[in-house]
Amino acid sequence: MDSFFFIAFTFVLSFHIHFAHGNELNSATSSSKTYIIHVTGPQGKTLAQSEDLESWYRSFMPPTIMSSEEQPRMIYSYRNVMSGFAARLTEEELRSVQKKNGFISAHPERMLHRQTTHTPQFLGLQQDMGFWKESNFGKGVIVGVVDSGIEPDHPSFSDAGMPPPPLKWKGRCELNATFCNNKLIGARSFNLAATAMKGADSPIDEDGHGTHTSSTAAGAFVDHAEVLGNAKGTAAGIAPYAHLAMYRVCFGEDCAESDILAALDAAVEDGVDVISISLGLSEPPPFFNDSIAIGAFAAMQKGIFVSCAAGNSGPFHGSLVNGAPWVLTVGASNIDRSIAATAKLGNGQEFDGESVFQPSDFSPTLLPLAYAGKNGKQEAAFCANGSLNDCDFRGKVVLCERGGGIGRIAKGEEVKRVGGAAMILMNDESNGFSVLADVHVLPATHLSYDSGLKIKAYINSTAIPTATILFKGTIIGNSLAPAVTSFSSRGPNLPSPGILKPDIIGPGVNILAAWPFPLNNDTDSKSTFNIMSGTSMSCPHLSGVAALLKSSHPHWSPAAIKSAIMTSADIINFEHKLIVDETLYPADVFATGSGHVNPSRANDPGLVYDIQPDDYIPYLCGLGYGDTEVGIIAHKTITCSETSSIPEGELNYPSFSVVLGSPQTFTRTVTNVGEANSSYVVMVMAPEGVEVKVRPNNLTFSEANQKETYSVSFSRIESGNETAEYAQGFLQWVSAKHTVRSPILVDFV
Repeated sequence: MDSFFFIAFTFVLSFHIHFAHGNELNSATSSSKTYIIHVTGPQGKTLAQSEDLESWYRSFMPPTIMSSEEQPRMIYSYRNVMSGFAARLTEEELRSVQKKNGFISAHPERMLHRQTTHTPQFLGLQQDMGFWKESNFGKGVIVGVVDSGIEPDHPSFSDAGMPPPPLKWKGRCELNATFCNNKLIGARSFNLAATAMKGADSPIDEDGHGTHTSSTAAGAFVDHAEVLGNAKGTAAGIAPYAHLAMYRVCFGEDCAESDILAALDAAVEDGVDVISISLGLSEPPPFFNDSIAIGAFAAMQKGIFVSCAAGNSGPFHGSLVNGAPWVLTVGASNIDRSIAATAKLGNGQEFDGESVFQPSDFSPTLLPLAYAGKNGKQEAAFCANGSLNDCDFRGKVVLCERGGGIGRIAKGEEVKRVGGAAMILMNDESNGFSVLADVHVLPATHLSYDSGLKIKAYINSTAIPTATILFKGTIIGNSLAPAVTSFSSRGPNLPSPGILKPDIIGPGVNILAAWPFPLNNDTDSKSTFNIMSGTSMSCPHLSGVAALLKSSHPHWSPAAIKSAIMTSADIINFEHKLIVDETLYPADVFATGSGHVNPSRANDPGLVYDIQPDDYIPYLCGLGYGDTEVGIIAHKTITCSETSSIPEGELNYPSFSVVLGSPQTFTRTVTNVGEANSSYVVMVMAPEGVEVKVRPNNLTFSEANQKETYSVSFSRIESGNETAEYAQGFLQWVSAKHTVRSPILVDFV
């Protein structure tokens, strides 16, 4: 899989942090690991009231550890996102902790990884009119970004025209005082679990990912933005007047779980409104063992909206992470802008691809063309480091294959090493027609799998194959946009198949945003931008949309905001046809969820499916979790036998994912957030082989915030579709002004 940044964390959490001092473990702890340890709260006290919380946590630690003068082994004590702490322990010490009364569970901490501007206009946001202006561009809302740090000196983080932060803000700035301002109101670093690196204590971004995601969510307007002369225009985040707070948790490739929990704990306590998390594990654990799910639940309880990247492991089903129903899970789509680079063959055929690097001095003259894998070795076909021979490829255009665990740019570095003149990078079959624009190190273009097969056929058809690359610059107007990109992770949502995920797709391909470093030798310019791809990029787009909605509707709950985003989404592209995926065929709901975000329609959804924090408890009990496991998530004592457990499909979610053997009936409650006097009629596009009955089939409202309940029954019918594993459709409530759509996914058993 190509390496995509995957850090879209949108959390607002309240944490009390215990800071351990020092960076190095001494020899006594060389065999220790960092564990995330869940314990009960102090008896007879709630965590919020407990002043001796840290003493309670310390009571679980072996006395010999706590009395020694070595570096403290308890590195974080958590107040808001969970009942427990993080500590470095040997296996023997852990066994001692497990014997203490009040111990619940422990696991070694895991490492999460990043899931790695024209988009406001693409999303229909216009500076002088409509929703963008009506929402005050997100003014007054605080977006917390959990990522790799930030470059505070970038013009995207200028506070020109910004008011001071709201009085509720309690965060702090761990940068030079002049760096934080009314735009960047907070910057903190959490690296007690991370491997110590030079400069790693600072919230300053050292790889660019956090700067990129932050400016995507809430960057200021910056004129004359461009990347190596391409994609020129005014750059702006989705919520350009929102405040930003950076919580740095990534140092090098890894983002440690205990650091992420500490950052979420701090964000909740600081008073953020939205948390953006472009990070994720490689596989989804159960929610009670998922620190992002646990932290996000605590944030949601405080009214904080959390947006997370779905992951970059597509196009394979079941690859999605961050699928808890209380977070917005975001997949990635392309936009209608390309940075075109066309491969032209000696027989006159042309194949359109993309590249950010557009050399003006590359001659259109045809050059010898060679396939990197002509010797039959797969590593050579992938253009792996050291796999090519310079005498075979010097001065030639080299066709390389995508994959093999080698980065796209690294393949070009290998071609350049052996004296190749240019590279044509062809997709593998699974990536299909999804291509990406990169800052290549030599003239290059990235083409579809189909184009690559035709180029291979041409090479085999002639004794002297030739090719060149024609660089055509920025082109706007791809009628197939938005389309789901190949890397975007897909459902089903393995920890909870009855909740359809992803929830939404948004722009995540070739996204221009702020960057800390110049991409050329112009070291004087601070206004640098870069183009990146990943669900790491789509997540902050939705974090920004949530900030706009929070500004426009300050009393909406996180679930109401999510519902508004989902039920107003687009399911057709610019050609007015169904959204396609990397195959150029219609994408399924495992790829699109509810569809592509439409911010202006989300601002006026008509009806919302609201969910209160305690509504999730019967759902969690219904998943088969034990009392202790549900308590870890809910942050309080739960007895499922005294709670009315419900099946997944009964949660008041804005979509339907139905496991259908015997007939199933679910209820939903909608809240009127549109005109006081309004009526809706139901329209159903039933999945093939399924009968769908809705009762009642019309809803009438006479006041704002009025609630009405309806039921939906699903039963199997004979249709000639008996061999299908899945079928999909939708249910929508239609009034004179609004269409409130919910996708339906049926899994036949």
